[in-house]
Amino acid sequence: MPPKAPKAKGKAKPPEEKRQESLQAVCLLPLANTPVIEYTLEFLARAGVEDIFIYCGSHSEQVEEYIDTSRWKLSTSPFKNLILFKSDAASVGDAMRDLDSRALITGDFLLVSGDLVSNIAIEPALARHRGRREKDKNAIMTMVLCGSGIHHRIKTTNRKPVFVINPATDRCLHYEEIHASGRNGRHVTLDPDLLSEHAEIEVREDLIDCRIDICTPDVLGLWCDNFDYQSLRTSFLFGVLKDYELNGKTIHTHIVTDQYAARVRNLRAYNAISKDMTGRWTYPLCPDSNHVPGQNYRYNRYGIYQETDVTLERSSRVRGRCVLGRRTVIGEGVTVSESFLGRSCQIGKCAKIEDSYLWDNVVVGDGSTIRQAVVAEGAVIGKGCVIESGALISYKVRIADNTTVSASKKITRAVVAEGISRNESDNSVVGKGGEGYEYVADSDDDSDASGSSNSMYNNPQASVSDSSVSTLRSEESEFEQTEDRSRRASFISETSDEAAPNKNFHDDASRSILDGLEMDHLPENISLELNAFRMTFNASQHEVRRAVVAAFMKHITNLAHRGTGAREAVHKVFSRYKTVVMRIMFDKDSREKPDQVDFLLCVQRELVSRENGESLLLFVAKEVYDLELVEEDGILQWWPDSRSRQGNMANIRGLTEQFITFLQEAEEDDESEEDEDEE
Repeated sequence: MPPKAPKAKGKAKPPEEKRQESLQAVCLLPLANTPVIEYTLEFLARAGVEDIFIYCGSHSEQVEEYIDTSRWKLSTSPFKNLILFKSDAASVGDAMRDLDSRALITGDFLLVSGDLVSNIAIEPALARHRGRREKDKNAIMTMVLCGSGIHHRIKTTNRKPVFVINPATDRCLHYEEIHASGRNGRHVTLDPDLLSEHAEIEVREDLIDCRIDICTPDVLGLWCDNFDYQSLRTSFLFGVLKDYELNGKTIHTHIVTDQYAARVRNLRAYNAISKDMTGRWTYPLCPDSNHVPGQNYRYNRYGIYQETDVTLERSSRVRGRCVLGRRTVIGEGVTVSESFLGRSCQIGKCAKIEDSYLWDNVVVGDGSTIRQAVVAEGAVIGKGCVIESGALISYKVRIADNTTVSASKKITRAVVAEGISRNESDNSVVGKGGEGYEYVADSDDDSDASGSSNSMYNNPQASVSDSSVSTLRSEESEFEQTEDRSRRASFISETSDEAAPNKNFHDDASRSILDGLEMDHLPENISLELNAFRMTFNASQHEVRRAVVAAFMKHITNLAHRGTGAREAVHKVFSRYKTVVMRIMFDKDSREKPDQVDFLLCVQRELVSRENGESLLLFVAKEVYDLELVEEDGILQWWPDSRSRQGNMANIRGLTEQFITFLQEAEEDDESEEDEDEE
């Protein structure tokens, strides 16, 4: 049965971070218009956990008030106990030692963070963990990790966790974090004994660690025995692995590749997870699941999640995957694309909202433009304003008419700069009559900087009063200019050197094709809908081929994860949907084969970041050749093309080389026979 043992969640804050508190707890931030903690508790409920212990540092009153009025406190709640501990713990270690002192843990328990979003089925990991415990009582913890590829967009670039694992036993042998700014940023240090004691090891840099840990009570004992342990990975995990010869304790891993897990730990993750939700990669954790009582989102065929009582003027346009909250009014001539609008928002005439987040009760004046920005609850954007990419407008800030907020600026109503009092506003920032100031980080707050700004949300180490948005950190530059919208770079390969100019077409067309493949639609229906997308977005034939390839490769990967062999999956998809591919290449009768070469380059780019990409490239090349979708000339023109050897694309050519050699030799034999016939 699922563990009855408690679920502990720690919120670590160094003492210097507690100088002044911000307005909103991270776990209560609206993610697709639902508080983050709802997704965490839903994950635990689905895992069968019955007793929940929440450790909360700052904002404990807010969290307690929310929990007490939530569905999780009703008689129908799946939890027997849901207890919140108000703690002044300065680290995860302090929280774990406090938990141990309460003597509440009597069996195995799950340890997660309160910002977790995951649809992972935990039962297989629990079964493996229990099986190991029966054989070895020293197996004290199992970490649930997600395989994602090295360049997943949720992963940070300034800090990369590296796990060294024995693949035969799933035991973690070594853990280290590589820091981009460090002198040895590309190296890990391994004990030579690991190489001699283990026949095989894997060094994994491609894993997403969302801090889902299955723990035994021994874990708490080790925290208490080592008061210098403060953090979960760099202290506890590293220390236990290092001291294996002394304590004999082992920690294991459970790696999943076809499920979703991420933490809303910075703005980059917030943006990525939001888009993953509307793309349904987090299913069933999607807006139309209506996790919070009173929600009534419905998902329509255009990819829009909309509650009832939303007013859309006839001349307004809502495009791409959007979320629209109740009582929101979208005026005449308004364009909303790839954006999240909370409840009771008022969008004035001819405004443009692109790839942005507007929380509840936001007002946007006529003719204003907001691109790739966050506008917090109660903020007012005047008429004719421009909010540029990466900007943050905090709670109840008022931007005066015809004001431009430049890229990556953070506007708050806090005391943020020397010489500005709380009752003053900086007209140079918010315009005459506006209310707010530009947030300025402390000069020494550069520990998390990895782009043009430390934090789009408030830096947790800065002295920020409670007019700011939250303690959510931005460890990366704000909104990255990326078109990736999939859980594992499914539709846009991160190794691609292309910058797709028509991202709406690629996202929508790829999604439509993939849905058709998954539901086994007729090939002619898929082609018909694809053609409609092409005309609607005025997409090029290259973009059409790229969308088809992305969907085909994702579907093949899905089939492989469900147990179909890779070769069989390739044959099944291409033979069934042969006509879809035939209709996107137009060079059958020409000597040069640019369309066929482009198709194969798209396949190659897509497979670079996929598991078993090298094998799949061989299977696809042979399959399209056997089905006469790509001619021999097309393959032989693709192979020497310099683009097929750029960057990581060269890494997956190895297995296909034998097939190319076979074609080249066959062509030479044909030429020899022709010469003999002529003689």
